[in-house]
Amino acid sequence: MRLVIARCSVDYAGRLSAHLPLATRLLLLKADGSVLVHSDSLSYKPLNWMSPPCTVSTIEPDADQADAGVAEIWKISQAKTADLLVISIHEILHDSAHELGIDPGLQKDGVEAHLQKLLAEQIELVGDGHRLVRREYMTAIGPVDILARDADGRSVAIEIKRRGDIDGVEQLTRYLELMNRDPHLAPVAGVFAAQEIKPQARTLAEDRGIRCLVLDYDAMRGLDDSDSRLF
Repeated sequence: MRLVIARCSVDYAGRLSAHLPLATRLLLLKADGSVLVHSDSLSYKPLNWMSPPCTVSTIEPDADQADAGVAEIWKISQAKTADLLVISIHEILHDSAHELGIDPGLQKDGVEAHLQKLLAEQIELVGDGHRLVRREYMTAIGPVDILARDADGRSVAIEIKRRGDIDGVEQLTRYLELMNRDPHLAPVAGVFAAQEIKPQARTLAEDRGIRCLVLDYDAMRGLDDSDSRLF
């Protein structure tokens, strides 16, 4: 990744046009081919960017641009569209490159990982007679959080989220479609488990025959004080 802090102006042309007047900004040129323009505000959101695949070329300013103080111009063109990002650099204050290596990817947050462990230990919460087969059951498209068997010996795939939304239901649906092709597992029922399940996700899950299960994290950890509740 290349990090450049520069006084620059930025022009974007494509589906819409945008202009950022001269100011000091952070320019990120990432190994994946993307280019992002950041200011010292707006948190993580860039002011403008170009998604990969794109091509970055450096050109000399013309006489008028040089007279206006432009030292060099970056033209970033999108390979799949006609979008163009033009960065007119007046002064570079910092320029460094860093090899970040391969990112291991986003890991599940502590609460979600704990929910999986706790539910595996308390698999009876899914239903009477259920038993754990294994956690992180690997499929060709990724691991299912928990594979269990119900009281009748049928396979149950359980996907666990901290907050259950439509994306989680879609993820479990893909797992079920794949697992139900395996004669050693089929038929496989689905359970979508989360601390909170959004109404739209519940509707989609139930429409697809997936059962929803709301998990009480504190109760599963033994922190629920029944004496402090009204009911």
